[in-house]
Amino acid sequence: MKDVASETESTSTPSPEPKSSSVATPPPKKTKPPHGGDKNVGLEVVVAEKRMALIKAWEENEKTKADNRAYTKKSEIGAWENTKKAMIEANLKQIEENIEIEKAKKREEMKNRMAGVHKEAEEKRAMVEEKRGQDIIKAEEAAAKFRATGTLPTKLFKCFGY
Repeated sequence: MKDVASETESTSTPSPEPKSSSVATPPPKKTKPPHGGDKNVGLEVVVAEKRMALIKAWEENEKTKADNRAYTKKSEIGAWENTKKAMIEANLKQIEENIEIEKAKKREEMKNRMAGVHKEAEEKRAMVEEKRGQDIIKAEEAAAKFRATGTLPTKLFKCFGY
């Protein structure tokens, strides 16, 4: 740009003319060339186009940086999401394992309780059978006594009045 500015300065300054006359003459008026433009107009257009190209390049650069930042953030968020999902899945798996262990413990506990109930029922059945056996022996002994004495049992015939 310095070269362009130095060129414009050198082309726009009029060359010094020798002062030969004592009468002051007015400086000559600049006339526009027949093509209708100034020499600097083309240069100004080039400078403006260069400026617009730089602005456009800057804009594209900023857009690219914004896209890259967004892509990086999205990647970080995706990685974070995957990590959290993996942690939750591991936690869920651990909970399911704990539930299965607890279920197995409860199943074993229920089997033990059922075995205990069965054992208790068998004991009660055995006690009932033992009592039945004792009652049968007692009844047989009482019947033998009544046969030997020839008396009737009073409990049996109370309703008949004997």
